[in-house]
Amino acid sequence: MNVTTEELENTNVAIDPDWELHPHEVHGSRRSGTKLLLLDVRQEVEWDIANIDHATRIPLDELPKRLIELTPWRNHRVVAFCRNGVRSLQAAAILREAGFKSVHSMAGGIVRWAEVVDPSVRWW
Repeated sequence: MNVTTEELENTNVAIDPDWELHPHEVHGSRRSGTKLLLLDVRQEVEWDIANIDHATRIPLDELPKRLIELTPWRNHRVVAFCRNGVRSLQAAAILREAGFKSVHSMAGGIVRWAEVVDPSVRWW
């Protein structure tokens, strides 16, 4: 799925392309079969309310001590997400500092995902 510049501009989400991917881009990559890890850095209570299929959950506060679990993804794309995109930017920084090669945050988090990709995902 290709997203036009006009579509991205109309999302009301500021995107830093060095650090963030729009949910449409993440969805398109997943649909095309691109190997990527969708990393949910929210807490369990948030996961229980809403989650994205086939995401891996490691809360942000546990991420530094659980990096070893993500070693197989060191040279593949990792896209972190949270509720709105703040914690996932922190997660992206942690992973990049640990030597992961292709890490981004999903702009707008699961809230934006629910708005533009999958309205069946509940959010609060």
